[in-house]
Parts: sequence; C-alpha cells; structure tokens
Amino acid sequence: MAEIIRLENIVKRFYVGQPNELEILHGISLSVEDGEFVSIVGPSGSGKSTLMNLIGALDRPTSGSYYLDGIDVEKAAENDLSEIRNRKIGFVFQTYNLIAKTNAIKNVELPMLYAGYSASARRKRAMELLDLVEMTDRAKHLPEELSGGQKQRVAIAGVMAMEPKCIILDEPTAMLDPDGRKEVIKVAHELNRKKGMTVILITHYMEEVVGSDYVYVMDKGKVVMEGEPRDIFSRVDELKSHRMDVPQITLLAHELKKSGLDIPDGILTREELINVLNLG
Repeated sequence: MAEIIRLENIVKRFYVGQPNELEILHGISLSVEDGEFVSIVGPSGSGKSTLMNLIGALDRPTSGSYYLDGIDVEKAAENDLSEIRNRKIGFVFQTYNLIAKTNAIKNVELPMLYAGYSASARRKRAMELLDLVEMTDRAKHLPEELSGGQKQRVAIAGVMAMEPKCIILDEPTAMLDPDGRKEVIKVAHELNRKKGMTVILITHYMEEVVGSDYVYVMDKGKVVMEGEPRDIFSRVDELKSHRMDVPQITLLAHELKKSGLDIPDGILTREELINVLNLG
C-alpha cells in the first residue's frame, strides 16, 4: 500500500502573549497507508484535537513536516490547502452538522449541489451512499426523526459524497449511547472494507479501536505507544499509566492471568476469552 499521510517530528505551539508560548505537540511522527483504518487515542488534554486539525489541514505545524498524498502541506499555498480540505480530507465530527429542516437524502445531496452535480446525479449518488450506511429506509426522514447513531450515519454519507481520499472521525460517538456508538463504528469499518476508504478514528473509547489496523496512543502531546491493537492491549499497566481505560473483556483477561490462569496477553473479544477458558 502507498503511504497517504506522513508526519515527521511535528511540533505545535500557540502564542499566549508575548513572549510566552504554549507547546501542545512535542515531536509527533506517524504514518497512515492508503486504505488503512488507524485509530488515535488518548485522554482529555493529550493533544488529539490539535493533531486532528493539522492532519485535516485546518492548521499548520510550528515545525516539522507533513505530507498528504504526496503534497508537502507545510509549503502549500492557502488556496491549495482549501483544495486539500475540499477534495482529500472528509471530516465527521461529534456534532452531526445536518440541516434541521432538510431530510436525510437532501442533507447527503447538499455537498454535491455546491460541486455542480446535476439533480439526477445527486439523487442517484445520495441513495447509493445511504444504502452504504444502511439508511435508505430513512431517506425522507428529518434529523429530528432519527436517533443519534442514525444522524451520524447520514453525516458520514454526506462526507463520502465528495469522495475524499481519507475521512477523519473526530470523536464521532461522543454524544451517542452504546448502541449508537456500535452503529457508527460498524459503518466506519464497512466503508474501510468495502470501499477501501482510509479512515482515521480519533477517540477516547478504547473498545472502539479493537478492529483497527494500527493504533497510536497519545498523552501530554506525545505518541507514547503505537502498534496493532493486540500489542497495545497486551500492555494493560502501561495503558493505565497513560490515563487510558481498558476494554472490560481485556481487563478481565488481564486480571485472570495475574491470578495464575494460563491466558495470553491482548485478549480483544469475549469470544477469544471463552475459547481460551474452554467455555464454548
């Protein structure tokens, strides 16, 4: 796979009154391959949102290098940054950004209207996208008639309308109940698998990163852990030291191992634990 995102020693400072400045990111380096599902996790105040703004070309680093699909973002003109934001990166935020008095299908069509698509092309594409997020039966419903998870799925379809190279999900489930969170994460993984969409999930819910290809853990403006989910969840005590919760099933397996049972590190699912304990 080709590399779509590469950050090298990224530092971000904010001026808080001359001559003082506050450094938020302290030398972040990471990469994302085309078609990968990458999660960036960390407690509140770890720098996740600042990093998201840089990856999405909403802001520039103070120092370091950022390459997006071969473009040196640091050297790009402001007009080029606007094009990057419009064509290469799609954002899904924790608030749904849907127009209240407009039904689901018209909310999905809206980005294509501004891009000059014909009415028939907009409608066809919008229905395809609603089908992709399993929302065709709610196409004529207003946002107030949808659950939180359904609204977020419509928002994802709207972002996909412009066919970005990569979508960034910034705490997309923060306002949802557990069932809504599962809906949204399931849709994100289906986009990744079925469409080959590069997905960057920014979250503090550790159970949401289990199906990721790769995970970066941030704390106090640094990447403090990185690896595949099983590797990350094999280091329970280290995660706790960085103020991160651990999925209940992983924590249970960890505690059972500490009590003397022969259980491997990095149990990710209930089914895995049942099989290890021969309870199936």
